[in-house]
This record gives sequence, C-alpha cells and structure tokens, in this order.
Amino acid sequence: MPTAAFLSFRLGLDDGVSVVARQWQSAFAELGWETYSVAGDGPVDVLVSGLELGAPDPPEPEAVADALGSADLVVVENLLSIPMNLPASQVVAKVLEDRPALLHHHDPPWQRSRFAHITELPPRNDLWHHVTINRYTEAQFAERGLDATTIYNGFETDVEHTNVQDARAEVGVGDDQLLFVHPVRAIERKNIPAALEIAERCGATYWLTGSAEDGYGPTLRALLAKAKCRVIHQPAASTAQLYDASDLVLFPSTWEGFGNPPVEAAIYRKPVVVGNYPVASELRRLGFQWLGADLAENNIEAITSEAKRASVSSLDINQSLAAEHLSLSQMTLSVKSLLEKAGW
Repeated sequence: MPTAAFLSFRLGLDDGVSVVARQWQSAFAELGWETYSVAGDGPVDVLVSGLELGAPDPPEPEAVADALGSADLVVVENLLSIPMNLPASQVVAKVLEDRPALLHHHDPPWQRSRFAHITELPPRNDLWHHVTINRYTEAQFAERGLDATTIYNGFETDVEHTNVQDARAEVGVGDDQLLFVHPVRAIERKNIPAALEIAERCGATYWLTGSAEDGYGPTLRALLAKAKCRVIHQPAASTAQLYDASDLVLFPSTWEGFGNPPVEAAIYRKPVVVGNYPVASELRRLGFQWLGADLAENNIEAITSEAKRASVSSLDINQSLAAEHLSLSQMTLSVKSLLEKAGW
C-alpha cells in the first residue's frame, strides 16, 4: 500500500486548510493509500518543532526528513504557498528537492498585499506537481510560468440534520427571531463590519463562531461592543447545529482562496450573503444563486425577505449544484485522475 505524508504548518484544527487536508486524506484513503499527518501544531500524527506559525526558529532539516520517513508522496498543504513561516518553508523545500511532492496551494503570496514581495514561493521542481483550489489562481500560476491543476474543495453532500428548535435553543434564540450566522475566524478579510451591519439593519441576532486571529482581537472587541444588535460569539456544537439553527448565513468576505461556508449553506439549504471576491464570482458562474453583500436599502429588504422565507427554487438549485460540482466523490475522482497522470 503506498503511503502519503500530509505536511503543513498546522493540521487537524478547524481552519480552512486543515478542513481541506482532512478531505484529501479521506480521498487518498479511498484510493488505497495509507496517510499520516505532519505539522508544527495541531492533533497530528507527527509534530515537528519549528514548522508552526510564529516559531522562533525553523525546524532542523533532519527532523523534517525523519518525520516524512519513507513516504511515497508528500502532500504539502499551503506550507510552500504562503510565507507565514518562510524559514520553515525554505527548509521543507530543501528536504523535498529530491523526492516527489504534490504542492496543494490555498494562498499564494501575491494574493496578500503584505506578502506580495515574496517571490521564492511557490518553489519549482520537476518532481513536483502544483494543485490550486480555483481556476483564478491556476491562471495566475500560468502567468508566472507554473503549470497547475485545479481541484475544487470537496464537501459531504449527504448530511444529517438536527432538530431546528433544539439547535436554536442551544444559543438562546426563539422561533420568532432572525438568526444570522457568520461561520468564520475573526480576521480583517472576513469583513465583520459588513456582516454586523447586515444583521443590525435586518433586526437579526449576529452569531460569530470563530475566535480572533492575526492580532484582530482589539478590533473585534470594539466592533462587538458597539453593535446595535444582539451578538453571540461562541463556536457551534456541530456543523449541523450551526446551519440548521440559522435563518441566513453571512459571508461578505473581501477575499477568500475558496470560501467553504457558501457551499455548506447550499448543502444545508440556507440562503447566504456572499461578498464579491474573485473566487465567489467563479463559483457563481457555476449557477449558484447567492445574495450579494451590497448594503443598498433594497438589498437589505431582499436579504430580510430571503431570511424569513427562502425561495425553495433557489435552495434546490444551490443544493443540486453543490452535489454536482463540489461533492467529496467528485473531488476524489479529480485526485485519482491527477495521481494517475503523475504516475503515482
């Protein structure tokens, strides 16, 4: 049985990269691979000091090599994409230079203004294959002379639901109240001010599920303190509770490498407000019927109306599109095709 090592800064947590890495590990397992995880942080199979975000020193090359062992393939999840710990990325690139690797790119440096000056990532090597999570990024790779294959994130489309009344009771929301959930980490690009304003102007309770990161804590505290609507700031007990309890999902981000919540909302048959970032436009072209995050008065009225009585036809369309294009089975087929083409 071939073995694949999944390698990143952190894995096994609830951030987007960790979630997608779990999906990929499941796909590899279905295709007959044995997998294990290697990272600097998180509940992983092998922890390597120095790989984690904010590590004071990079990992020892020998420690990385030992952790990867004799794996037939190394799947690098974003660690050779975004310079969140550039010294660690440099060490990993050196360790991998003579072995096959699949570089799974979620956030290349040029897509973040503070990293735009970094040109050494992603690294180049004829033994490696690059995979992007959207065609927008694939085109940017091509502009830089790098061939990449796009594989969309995959989602479990046959989900179990929880009791709606119980789900809402867990966060103290009655049947006669609107509940808008914002299932994100609290960082600047998630556009929390816009999400709050939508909830305020619709008279809804605002539920933020993620904690502050990247130094956003003070800003978040100030925003929530002056909010003109009821605020719930706590994680959900489960994905089903989060979506089943909500009347509408908020996702007015200014930038996302992909953006899982709008697709999850489609699967759970919930209306969703989606920001106008490039990949959202790419997914909209598949046919998804999402509300825009424009705060014009008539749009707020449309948002309120949709939250109170979502269009059955639009929910049917969104659910069907998610199953057709973004299911775990579709993602697994794409991974299988890539591995076969690479001779792995």
